[in-house]
Amino acid sequence: HSASCLANFCIFNRDRVLHVGQIVDQPDILILEGLNVLQTGSNKANQTFVSDFVDFSIYVDADENLLKEWYIKRFLKFRQSAFTNPDSYFKHYANLSEQEAIETASNIWDNINGLNLKQNILPTRERANLILRKGENHEVELVKLRK
Repeated sequence: HSASCLANFCIFNRDRVLHVGQIVDQPDILILEGLNVLQTGSNKANQTFVSDFVDFSIYVDADENLLKEWYIKRFLKFRQSAFTNPDSYFKHYANLSEQEAIETASNIWDNINGLNLKQNILPTRERANLILRKGENHEVELVKLRK
């Protein structure tokens, strides 16, 4: 993962750059973003997890129906932009009709993203120190702080 560091504040992003490393020398704040930061995998004895090195974690949550709706809207938006790039893996989606694109995005959600949410992401929610629940307009509607 790549990192941007200013003074003692660093943010890692999920864009991978192969064979490139970044040394982070004890920043005051380091933000890790990702779907698997709180995952524990198998429960082997003495296994170390990323979350073992995290002082405070935040889980951004929303109702699954909203997540699916947002995914479909994003898919349709990408169909008009990113998917039109001739070098894009997803270029074949750019030529779908509106209805075909909605059905395709819905199927991808139901068979891949939604399953991943249920099987891998949601189980990590209760491990977070802070849960922010977003509503229909992406506004935070509920804040849960672990004592």
